[in-house]
Amino acid sequence: MPPSCCGYLSQYTHHHLVTFLLTFFSYVLLHASRKTFSNVKVSISAQWTPSIQNDSSIAFSPGETWEDNRLFEDEKQATLFLGALDSIFLFSYAVGLYLSGVIGDRVNLRYVLCFGLCGSAAVEFMFGTLTEWLHIYNIYLYCGLWVLNGLLQSAVWPCVVAVMGNWFGKTGRGFVFGLWSACASVGNILGAFLASSVLKYGYEYAFLVTSVVQFAGGVVVFFGLLTSPKETGLSPVETDTDSHRPLMSDEEDEVEAYSRRCPSLQQPDEPLEESVQAISFFQAFCLPGVLPYSLAYACLKLVNYSFFFWLPFYLSNNYGWKEAEADRLSVWYDVGGIIGGTVQGLISDYMGKRAPVLASSLALAMAALVGYSRSPNDQLINAVLLAVTGFFIGGPSNMISSAISADLGRQEALRGSQEALATVTGIVDGTGSIGAAGGQYLVSLIESKLGWMCLFLTPLRPLCIYVYICVCVCVCV
Repeated sequence: MPPSCCGYLSQYTHHHLVTFLLTFFSYVLLHASRKTFSNVKVSISAQWTPSIQNDSSIAFSPGETWEDNRLFEDEKQATLFLGALDSIFLFSYAVGLYLSGVIGDRVNLRYVLCFGLCGSAAVEFMFGTLTEWLHIYNIYLYCGLWVLNGLLQSAVWPCVVAVMGNWFGKTGRGFVFGLWSACASVGNILGAFLASSVLKYGYEYAFLVTSVVQFAGGVVVFFGLLTSPKETGLSPVETDTDSHRPLMSDEEDEVEAYSRRCPSLQQPDEPLEESVQAISFFQAFCLPGVLPYSLAYACLKLVNYSFFFWLPFYLSNNYGWKEAEADRLSVWYDVGGIIGGTVQGLISDYMGKRAPVLASSLALAMAALVGYSRSPNDQLINAVLLAVTGFFIGGPSNMISSAISADLGRQEALRGSQEALATVTGIVDGTGSIGAAGGQYLVSLIESKLGWMCLFLTPLRPLCIYVYICVCVCVCV
């Protein structure tokens, strides 16, 4: 019988609480700065295109357009470039995740985490604030900075999941990680409020505020984070070799087959503390459950990040609401994701399996998407539908990227080598980012050619169906 919430809390010390809060808020700050870009797209688009006050009969030559700080002739071209920037960021982020996961299992997690936080903050300051202050408008500079930003931000998520996996064992992992994975949604909410509060002064100040706060958070994490219980003299958390396993099959043949393929991991009689070594990228990729959940997350993250990158822009353009109002209203999607991840994680703990909970949630997500696509021009109804949609899409996304990644990185097949948490997390999230990257330019293209209704009804529902199929496959893994 799974332990109660009181049983969860009784096994933890103040070190666990500090670790929970530091890793939580480090990713909150990262996502707040990431959300800033999506929240100021309307302002950026207006800055990059000729003002509506200009005489429409005046024709601008390419040279005059660049000298006048107008990168594009109209809003549609600016929107397409914003979608291209989203894809550029996610592709570089995906590549970086594959690399940073491997690095995180071999280098001190605290160093990698702080380098990603502080480096990303500096790049975002240059992208959104410094270029505007110095009036530097260059497409290639924007692309280069956003590639670098994706690579730097990729260092954060595998590290924070690995640190959490080091401190929190399998007992109650669904609930703990479900609650903790709300960090992304909380970051979105914080970023939306920070951006909307200073947007009247110019979009460059939204980038300034979030990047400064993120850099300060990186400094705090560097001096305050302990990456594992061993640094405090506490015993390491238990491995996932006992009791029910939520992701793996109850049969032993798959684990034994994996052990035969990777004999270097067979050290059942050796103590884990003596010589723990990280496994290779290919070995982590071959772990049971990693491939199907990575494919499922690729589809799910495409849908989730379509909301993440484009929701404020959609609310402002489709309903004619002010940009600040659209930013504040968009947070209800993240509120639903917070509740969904926590509730579904707790349910999966009591059920002893994650996949059935995910499959059921994603089946309902298809209906939620259809319902939201028909939302009237009413902010209250829109907020309710957004929260419901976030519950069924954001919740499963949080579970796969956190609790399930930790389950996969600490399964019985690893035995003598426990250093796989960051690598497995990087593989799952990296594959998810590749799927999300492929769709962001498509979002802007479909919207410009066919409109927002086709964007909801054409690509998103089939993607959710495919996600549902992938997760059902995981039930058999």
